[in-house]
Amino acid sequence: MPHFVIDCSESVLTLADPGELMQCVFLAAESTGLFATMGVGGIKVRLNPYSHFCNVDGHEHFVHVFANIMEGRNQEQKSDLSRKIVSVLKSLLPTVEIISMNIRNFEKATYCNRAVLEVDETG
Repeated sequence: MPHFVIDCSESVLTLADPGELMQCVFLAAESTGLFATMGVGGIKVRLNPYSHFCNVDGHEHFVHVFANIMEGRNQEQKSDLSRKIVSVLKSLLPTVEIISMNIRNFEKATYCNRAVLEVDETG
């Protein structure tokens, strides 16, 4: 269920392998114990490198993680998740000054995926 989308400058991929970057986020999210790690409801990580962007003070590198998770986690859990992911990214990319993350909640009432439709069709 949770989707972690990493936006970054293409230049970050000269500092870390894309697979390593995504695995770093996956493992940090997994370490919180908040999410399934396998199956349709498991953690998903995607990477969007940008060649065109404008950063404050002309910084060459940036990383921002957008987390979309199902509602129901409290502020402390979400804060812990953000801090863990930003911390591991900081360790992986010590020269990158712009590393950030935010969390958005999916609403159960409006969320739909294939599995929900299949339950509706059979049930």
